[in-house]
Amino acid sequence: MFPPPQRQVIELDSVPAKPRRFVFVLLDNFTLLSFAAALDCLRLANRMSQKKLYEWRIVGEGGVTARCSTDTVFQLDGDLDELHREDTIVICGGSDVQKATSKRLVSWLRREARKGLVIGGLCTAAYSLAKAGLLEGKRATIHWENQDSFSEEFDEVDLTKSVFTIDGNRLTTAGGTSSIDLFLQIIANDHGEELATAVADQQIYSSIRTDQDTQRLSVPTRIGVRHPKLSQVIQMMESNIEEPISPAVLAKEVGMSTRQLERLFRRYLNRSPKRYYMELRLQKARNLLMQTEMSVINVALACGFASPSHFSKCYRAHYKTTPYRERGAQSSRLSV
Repeated sequence: MFPPPQRQVIELDSVPAKPRRFVFVLLDNFTLLSFAAALDCLRLANRMSQKKLYEWRIVGEGGVTARCSTDTVFQLDGDLDELHREDTIVICGGSDVQKATSKRLVSWLRREARKGLVIGGLCTAAYSLAKAGLLEGKRATIHWENQDSFSEEFDEVDLTKSVFTIDGNRLTTAGGTSSIDLFLQIIANDHGEELATAVADQQIYSSIRTDQDTQRLSVPTRIGVRHPKLSQVIQMMESNIEEPISPAVLAKEVGMSTRQLERLFRRYLNRSPKRYYMELRLQKARNLLMQTEMSVINVALACGFASPSHFSKCYRAHYKTTPYRERGAQSSRLSV
C-alpha cells in the first residue's frame, strides 16, 4: 500500500472576500486542451491554497451542450446571460472559429464589454474578440495557423507571435498549453508567485513561459537544420510574402553568392530557394482561401502573385487543384 500523499498547502497573506469567477464560453468545436488546461489551473489554485479563490461557470449559445474538438459533448451551466462586472469572460475557440462567432455572440460580447469586464480568448477566440471590436489598438495573439487570415481581416489589431498576451483587460492565447502560461500569470498576479509555482509543479509543468516567448519553434528547429545563414534567409522569406525578394538579393543580404545560396538550399532542403519560397507563398494562400472570404484575386496579390492566372497555375501544380475549387470545397465542408 502506498502511504497517503503529503499535500503541500500555500499560505496566502490575504484571501478575497469572494472568489473570482470565470465564465467560460464554449464555441462549437472548441479546442479541448486549451479549455481543460485553463480550468485545471483554477482548480489546482483552490486545492493548493485550500481556499475557494476561484469559481467558474461554463456557458454557450443555447445553454444546453457544446461539442469540442474531440467530438465530446459537454453539458453547459447556462446560456449567454447577463454577467456581473467582476466576472472574467473566457471565450474558448477552436476550428472554424469564423462560423462559430455568431451575431448573437458578438452582440453579447459588446454588451458585456461596456461594463468593463476582463475578456479573454483562448486558441482561435481572438477572432471572436476582434469581430466584436474589442481588440482595436490592442496587442493580441492567435494560433499561428490563423495568423495570416487574422492579420488580413483585422489590421487594427497589433498581432504578436507570443504564446499569450495581456493588454489591459484583454487576454489572448495561441492555443494548446499556452492556456497554462496565461492562467499561471493570472494566479501569480492575483495571489503571488509561490502559488502559481505550486500549481505548475502539480501539473509537472517545468518551463513556465512569459508573454515574451513565441508560439512556434525557431526556424532551425522547424527545418531540422542549424545553419545560421540558411535560417536568416528563411526568416526573410517568411517576412516578405506579399513582395517576394529575389534570390540574388537574399544571397547578398547574408554575404553569399546566388550560386552558394542555391547549393545551401539543395544540400539541406533538397530544393532551390525559388521553390522553397514558392511553397511558403502557396501555403499562406491556402490558409487565406480556407479561413477568409477574400477573393481569389486578393489572395493572389497578398501572396506575391502578379496575376490570377499565374497564381492558379502554381497552385494547381502544388496542390493538384485550383484556388477556385479549393474555395468551393471549403464552402461545401462548412455547410455540412
